[in-house]
Amino acid sequence: MMASRGYDMTPTMYSPDGRIYQVEYAIETVKRGTIAIGILSKEGVILAVEEKPRPLQTKNITQKIFQVDYHIGVAAAGYIPDARVQVDSARFFSQGNRMTYDESVEVSTVAKHLADQAHQFTQYGGVRPNGVSMIIAGIDQKGGSIYVTDPSGTYLQYSAVAIGAGAEDVNEFLEKYYSQDMSLEDAAGLAIAAINLKAEQKDGASNVKMAKITDKTKVFEKVSESDVENYSKNASKFNTQ
Repeated sequence: MMASRGYDMTPTMYSPDGRIYQVEYAIETVKRGTIAIGILSKEGVILAVEEKPRPLQTKNITQKIFQVDYHIGVAAAGYIPDARVQVDSARFFSQGNRMTYDESVEVSTVAKHLADQAHQFTQYGGVRPNGVSMIIAGIDQKGGSIYVTDPSGTYLQYSAVAIGAGAEDVNEFLEKYYSQDMSLEDAAGLAIAAINLKAEQKDGASNVKMAKITDKTKVFEKVSESDVENYSKNASKFNTQ
């Protein structure tokens, strides 16, 4: 009989050893998702994900990077339909903040809102935790910042971070090569190198989707395939052996 038997039927019940199995299962779902990366540079922030489109799938549309406000983006790993619902909530929240206070919402405020929403799904019977982690990145009045939320409702701030399958090894790679003084181009190259670190087929930038927010424009922009290919030339600076 499984040790979790009887304690994993609802997120409202602790096991005798102090665990909430439904939340742990949701976190395991995130670990099975393809990699997503956020990197803060001196010139802005980079969001990148690994996506493997099918042969007849439209390739210029990403399913794992979302725009929340003009200055905030999200990259997700795990069960992506859960991410879409949370992103819609973040969009309503951001626009409500603009209408109420006549200013753009801070990145940290959006991250806390999403974390609070995720935590609510660990407190009530009849629901399940969201099976997705998200990287929230943007540039506000305080400058650039990156946050990560997980299914438990935790949110933490990072300079560079990876979530999804193989994230532990990729985060070690980022710790080795990341520098706060790196340019946006180098940050993009590092993101591509990090994704290829755990990719089954190391095809350069062919399976990479990317977005950026620069300090100059403070506007979320999808990065074109040609620009991603150009950024991939900087990936060779980072030894992946």
